[in-house]
Amino acid sequence: MSEEPDLSPVILSAAGAALVIDGSGSDLPRVRHFGADLGPAAGPDLLPALAAPTPVAPLLPAQGDSWYGRPGLSGERAGEHWPVRWTLDRFDAEATPGRGGTVTIAASDERAGLELVSELTMDAGGLVTMRHTVRNTAASPYRLQGLTCALPLPARAGELLDFTGRWALEKVPQRRAFGHGAWSRENRRGRTGHDGTGLLVAGTNGFGFRSGEVWAVHTGWSGNHVHYAERLHDGPCLLAGGELLEPGEIVLGEGESYSTPLVYFTWSGGGLDEASARLHDHLRAARPLPVRPVTLNNWEATYFDHGLDRLLELAERAATAGVERFVLDDGWFRHRRHDRAGLGDWYVDEGVWPDGLRPLADRVRKLGMQFGLWFEPEMVNPDSDLAREHPDWILGRAERTPPLQRNQLVLDLARPQAYDYLLERIDTIVTEYELDYIKWDHNRDIAEPVHDGVAGVHAQTSAAYRLLDELRRRHPALEIESCSSGGARVDLGVLARTDRVWTSDSNDALDRQAIQRWTGLLVPPDRLGCHVGAPRDHCTGRRLPLAFRAATALFGHMGVEWDLTSASASELEELATWIALHKRLRPVLHAGRVVRADHADPSSLVHGVVLPEHAVFAFVRLDSRVETGPDTLRLPGLDPDALYEVSVAGPLPERAAALPRWVEEPVRLHGAVLGELGLPAPVLRPTSALVIEVRRVTS
Repeated sequence: MSEEPDLSPVILSAAGAALVIDGSGSDLPRVRHFGADLGPAAGPDLLPALAAPTPVAPLLPAQGDSWYGRPGLSGERAGEHWPVRWTLDRFDAEATPGRGGTVTIAASDERAGLELVSELTMDAGGLVTMRHTVRNTAASPYRLQGLTCALPLPARAGELLDFTGRWALEKVPQRRAFGHGAWSRENRRGRTGHDGTGLLVAGTNGFGFRSGEVWAVHTGWSGNHVHYAERLHDGPCLLAGGELLEPGEIVLGEGESYSTPLVYFTWSGGGLDEASARLHDHLRAARPLPVRPVTLNNWEATYFDHGLDRLLELAERAATAGVERFVLDDGWFRHRRHDRAGLGDWYVDEGVWPDGLRPLADRVRKLGMQFGLWFEPEMVNPDSDLAREHPDWILGRAERTPPLQRNQLVLDLARPQAYDYLLERIDTIVTEYELDYIKWDHNRDIAEPVHDGVAGVHAQTSAAYRLLDELRRRHPALEIESCSSGGARVDLGVLARTDRVWTSDSNDALDRQAIQRWTGLLVPPDRLGCHVGAPRDHCTGRRLPLAFRAATALFGHMGVEWDLTSASASELEELATWIALHKRLRPVLHAGRVVRADHADPSSLVHGVVLPEHAVFAFVRLDSRVETGPDTLRLPGLDPDALYEVSVAGPLPERAAALPRWVEEPVRLHGAVLGELGLPAPVLRPTSALVIEVRRVTS
């Protein structure tokens, strides 16, 4: 008597999340559930219980699977359309209940001449990553048009949240009902974009930071990409992401393959914060970082004025305030007296720096600071030695010059000669000056990208990754910041290779409160560049008090973007106080779980970072209140059964009034009280912030 086949599904579970994969058929497996952990319910009886009245789409949905929405794979061969019907060849799973696992699926369609390998992993924090690889097994070329990763959504996901934005105002949220059809966000800027979604979120109606069930997708890729959510009137819902390919960009010869970027899926049963925490935990585990030094960047202090005496005075002031890293921005290389010339000529300008950068670098290090330097490797000015000598290195068609943006063209990094030049130049300068840090900029969108006659964003992005990887291999201690005219290249593809992102070119603390809040859904605070700007912001022109600027920068990778030679003695003293506070609280701020209260009053924000024994919160007054009654601060994320001591950390905001007892002297309350009833709030003027420290009482 033959043995009955095992019809039990594969269940990956960790940190309260579960992924249920049905591999019982002869075609591609289907994901029956992505959401809450199902506990001990696994077994042969689970699949019948999850059976739906309409077919459940497989991992790579197609019309042959009764999915009439956007297909997961699209392409053509010699002008012929071949609908793919996969036959399952291999289904391997390694799963540990409560600790996640990996599923590898291999399938093929001999008539279509294609093979597929799909990999799904759930890490110990419950985050799911997915990647598809398609291989051409036929003699004729296969022109790949699209390959995306998708997971199903339940019908109760009734709202969508994604983000738009612009230069100096990134990550502006927008919400809408999730009706029938597809909501697609397509990015063709050649970089992630100021308006890049970061995350596309689906959730139950009314979900917030601390409530509701949410699912989110992120494509870990710094080039063109797509995120979409789709609901059919007669079928399941999907949440998907992948690289956005232009016609002819990927053509697979016989035996050649293409792999999608890693696509990340996160779920939460308790609002956006839990979904965000899975992403933060994953990135921190994948790339642990040393202590994040407080960083001063000279750009807004001096711009292109690189007089040595002025820079040395700035370094002296920075060291006095407690800064730990000094970064020299744009303007140090040949012909670079403004932004219209010199980009690409990566040699120290002998006219400005007759003794090289050594006098500045040596003095910075004697002051106890690290030394860093700005580069923009992927761009070139037409007015540069590089562009005049190598016009064939420009990304675009040789017959016509691509459109200028910011007086820049794009250097074709996929061209070996251009790649080798950049690697040699950057490597030489890093070695000569023993650089601790690079600020790596990318200041324009990529228009009309053509490499060897075909669309070039895929090749350009891949080459940029190789360049970053090779520099890190040669200089393992080198830290790299991803900047892209502010926050236009913020994604997990670049963060797999860099140590932080420049969140926005705007240091306006009022705008930064929202920019950091929403960018922080994807990126943890230790990787968010957050600087104390000048009293008058150079982007918005708004004047804000130092205490508000510093309290805003406190909750990230703190730095300074201000001409400290113009600061008064009292301002320097106050700045030093805030930097000292950041250093003291850094072990919490850069390791804890980010929490954001669903505060009822839109004129205020409450957010924090929580570890089991220690937490830091901010109560932020953005604008004038309409209500005249008392405001209440609920502090989320604390252990409800633990006793905590609550006190004010740092200076009190100017003209704070109606101070409750806990502001003037510490009080002790249980986490349940702090989270549910909260604390009476002091009266703060607009653009003020109060920093609150919470310590667990152990005896």
